[in-house]
Amino acid sequence: MTLRRPNTLAARERRTQRARIAALFAGLRTCYRAGQRVLKAVASFFSSLLAPLTPPGHHQMQASFEERVTRAQRLLTGDLRAAEKETAGKRLTWLEQAGFPEAPEWPELRSPADGSSATARRAVSPRQAYELLFRDYMGLDLLELPVVEESDSHVTWLSRNACPTLEACSRLGLDTREVCRVVYEKPTQLFLSRLDPSLRFVRDYSAIRPYAPHCRESIVRLDLDGLMREAIAEAWAAKAEGNKGYGAAIVLGDRILAQAHDSITTDRDPSKHGELKVICEAAATLGSPDLCGALLLSTCEPCPMCAGLAIWANVTTIIYGSSIADAAAMGRTRIMVEAAEIAQRSPFTIEVFGGLLKTECDSLYV
Repeated sequence: MTLRRPNTLAARERRTQRARIAALFAGLRTCYRAGQRVLKAVASFFSSLLAPLTPPGHHQMQASFEERVTRAQRLLTGDLRAAEKETAGKRLTWLEQAGFPEAPEWPELRSPADGSSATARRAVSPRQAYELLFRDYMGLDLLELPVVEESDSHVTWLSRNACPTLEACSRLGLDTREVCRVVYEKPTQLFLSRLDPSLRFVRDYSAIRPYAPHCRESIVRLDLDGLMREAIAEAWAAKAEGNKGYGAAIVLGDRILAQAHDSITTDRDPSKHGELKVICEAAATLGSPDLCGALLLSTCEPCPMCAGLAIWANVTTIIYGSSIADAAAMGRTRIMVEAAEIAQRSPFTIEVFGGLLKTECDSLYV
């Protein structure tokens, strides 16, 4: 038998090839691990950007990475309205789960025996609302939001807590005065209105981070009956002048910006509805067409023209006395489209409540 001597050159090539393959797999493993670290870093970055749109309280479900990326894109592309609606939806859902169902209309809040104020039937104080929002819902330490002023009708605090919104705006070069107004102002008001429609959220945009060392914010309780009676007085003044008898007022925080009544007959101008006039006067008073945070009170449900103007003026809340259907049943000529329907079809968030001091308002149109 003849023995073959191994081909040493071929064996050496095979060993070299195996070594190269092993090195290739080692390199791939290194790249994979590095890629995992990069993905974790990217996830952490987007989490820091998007945390302001997902409240940090332990009651909130953690958003997926894809959701956080989507929200970051909204900030970067300026799609703040979508973020606003998402924030509002989450807050209202939490309230429902916490046992605060949708607020009933005013007649259901009144005592049928004495016809007393709707607002008197609510038990949530400004301080309790502040604690419910920040401690219970957001999970924040109230020591980081110290109360500096307080009474039965208002509470004011200074927000000094770590703020992901502030960090995100800083990284993206956005103005917190714009982002916080659009994304959080109305959702916060909707949260308070679910507790008690007379509670109003007020933020001082001259004292907001990073332009101040803290954010100064308040919750105030309004005398809605008293404010509606101001509008009713305007309506009686309109009737005395020979007009149709619709009155309105606009309030921002606890400040009445404007009061007005219709003057269609005396001015010979079909556009001179009370709500239209009061919105224009309020915008002139503020020096801005943006009435975000404002409350419009009207003795009768705004017509489609006035409801549309309230939406374009970015009014936060509409409260009326008599409904369009009520006025029509009493012989008034009305366009039969509810303000709530117009609000629901609009791109803006706006809440509508009806029936405040309904009996007094109805007496204007009998």
